[in-house]
Amino acid sequence: MWQVAWSHPKFGIVLASCSFDGSVLIHRESRPREWTLIHNARTLHESSVNSVAFAAHEFGLIVAAASSDGRISILTHGSSGDNNDDSWNVDYIADNSLGVNSVSFAPYTAYNISNNNNSQEQPAATATAMHIVSGGCDNRIRFWNKSNTTHKWEMDLSPIADTDTIAHSDWVRDVAWAPSVLPNTNIVASCSEDRTVIIWTQKGGVGNTWKPTLLNTFEEPVWRVSWSVTGSILAVSSGDNSVSLWKQTLDGEWTQVSSVEETK
Repeated sequence: MWQVAWSHPKFGIVLASCSFDGSVLIHRESRPREWTLIHNARTLHESSVNSVAFAAHEFGLIVAAASSDGRISILTHGSSGDNNDDSWNVDYIADNSLGVNSVSFAPYTAYNISNNNNSQEQPAATATAMHIVSGGCDNRIRFWNKSNTTHKWEMDLSPIADTDTIAHSDWVRDVAWAPSVLPNTNIVASCSEDRTVIIWTQKGGVGNTWKPTLLNTFEEPVWRVSWSVTGSILAVSSGDNSVSLWKQTLDGEWTQVSSVEETK
């Protein structure tokens, strides 16, 4: 078993897990310390499932899974958003033939459309699509979106700047989309076996350029990255058995603020 992920409490205590056997299992705690298997996706993928992640609860109970078979599966609970329907619908995204190691959903407010009209009859923002980022064995990250109108997953072709000088040169092991903090600004962290962590920043919304910034080059491969709830602190887990915490300064530089090493 490679990874587990919690759903939003809105859906109860729900836990998804993924495994080397190509499966994704979803459990719910029906009573304290009593777990019920609510979905058994044993044949979801043809190879190892390496990462699972839940979408923002505003979209419903939705799970994404990244697999070594080169695909990302999107499992949606209930047809047409009916939470009383216990069926699960599955969509697949063909990512890359070498395999996908990680997937992360954008927060619900990542691409809200600002409404400059102050009328109380209209909402201040409207979400148009789900967005995910993936990291693969081809050393790349990719962005995907699903429109609420077409209901199809498509690759986001927003340009990425400076990849000739800042890019991963080995398998991307993890990706993490940061919680929305600044308006019209999206931030993604990625880590790789090339020992680097890269911060990708997009300002201005869909279609605008993603700019990569090298956070740090570590002494060992980097396996996991995770944002704090506020999106201001990034935790990095590396192959030297340590977890370090990083924060961006006012001048845009990333600095280490703490480190926790393995205790013996």
